Amino acid sequence: MTLRFYDSATQEVRDFVPLVPGQATVYYCGATVQGSPHVGHVRSAIVFDQLTRWLQYRGYETVVVRNVTDIDDKILAKSADSFAPGFVPENSYIPREQWFALAYRYEQEFEDAYETLGVQRPTYEPRATGHITEMHELIARLIERGHAYPAADGSGDVYFDVRSWPAYGSLTRQSIDDMQAATDADPRGKRDPRDFALWKGYKEGEPETASWPSPWGRGRPGWHLECSAMATKYLGTRFDIHGGGLDLRFPHHENELAQSAAAGDGFANFWMHNGMVTYEGEKMSKSIGNVVSPSEMLALASPRVVRYYLGQAHYRSVLDYRPTSLQEAAAAVERIDGFIAKATAKVPEASMGLVPASFGAAMDDDLNIPQALAALHETVRRGNTALADGDLVAAGGALGEVLAMTAVLGLDAAGRGIPEHDDAALRALGALVEARLEARAEARAAKDWAAADAIRDGLAAAGIAVEDSADGATWSLAQPQTTTTGTGA
Repeated sequence: MTLRFYDSATQEVRDFVPLVPGQATVYYCGATVQGSPHVGHVRSAIVFDQLTRWLQYRGYETVVVRNVTDIDDKILAKSADSFAPGFVPENSYIPREQWFALAYRYEQEFEDAYETLGVQRPTYEPRATGHITEMHELIARLIERGHAYPAADGSGDVYFDVRSWPAYGSLTRQSIDDMQAATDADPRGKRDPRDFALWKGYKEGEPETASWPSPWGRGRPGWHLECSAMATKYLGTRFDIHGGGLDLRFPHHENELAQSAAAGDGFANFWMHNGMVTYEGEKMSKSIGNVVSPSEMLALASPRVVRYYLGQAHYRSVLDYRPTSLQEAAAAVERIDGFIAKATAKVPEASMGLVPASFGAAMDDDLNIPQALAALHETVRRGNTALADGDLVAAGGALGEVLAMTAVLGLDAAGRGIPEHDDAALRALGALVEARLEARAEARAAKDWAAADAIRDGLAAAGIAVEDSADGATWSLAQPQTTTTGTGA
């Protein structure tokens, strides 16, 4: 089946035809490092990691760019209100944390969250402050083409002239007259309140380190300009996919598209946007107090469980968080891990295979993760049935498919260092558990219920759940919070 993705620009699912056969170029918006990451940031990164992994599985050579916005009004404002980490304020001078130090500190928090949750590193991860020259060149092209102008008040600001570009508003299907004024720069020098800043002139009281010389005076880049310059620097004037959170469609992506197209660049062939994360149906908001951070989730569950939860919905849909969400995700991950551990112990020579056709069809169809997960769990059920029936050939085949699917979904990479996905550890764990189950079966046959209970309790304390059926005992990895006790087994 041909890969098909929903294009936000055309508002339809289209066949993915790369600009260069066999290659796929992807740019998605990374962090504005003004604070710690929130779940929306991480969900977006996981979505585009899933996309990248699937493109790679389908044989595409991928080039992925994820930017870092390390200069921004909010970064400067937070720096102005801060003091150096570890400094005990006194009544005298309080040294501020420099804006670039603050940005770098938060950038590392984002990198730690990405790595913990198994998000692959992009091919390039450029910082905005490293691409001032490219931004100057883009502004000059826009001025030359009549789509940008320096502010008449001598402030050093340079604006994009939205009325000079008839297609402005096409990405979000809006009329210019219905849009609100752009609030990203002082409006005094604007021809139209909706014109947005390409370059922001230096203002008294701002740190000089946050400004660069330019043909229009010292200043710093506008947010929207940064992504256009960095995307074309690394991917060329046309590339396959531009992605980001749904909240970035306007004004950020609308403005990116306008300035790049007005400069003569083809820019993105597809626009892909992931949905938001809500809390019990409500938008997460600091003012409401219902924001849940990745670190809070990771305190409640393992990285693989958190990744499973954040990556389980269709990327375009809203993902709703509830107090039981991580418990449900943990149960799903444990079913997968339990089968992998049991099957690896029984079929140690099994290796990663191909994903089943149902999984591939789901992923090809606009990354339909819910259907792909359904195929994964169906294969786990089929594999467990084969193990119970003693059909090791079928069990080995199911194991190979499960390993392939978890790799595509990033559910193995996110668990680096966790022994469930280390073949030697799996074999050792399975052998030990099976030996204990054989000893328990012997105790049951001898009607030594105390010994049988002791074995089951010992396994439960180690996180192994035992279930008895007419076909014998089976085991799986239990939830960490759960303990199981003997009941006359």
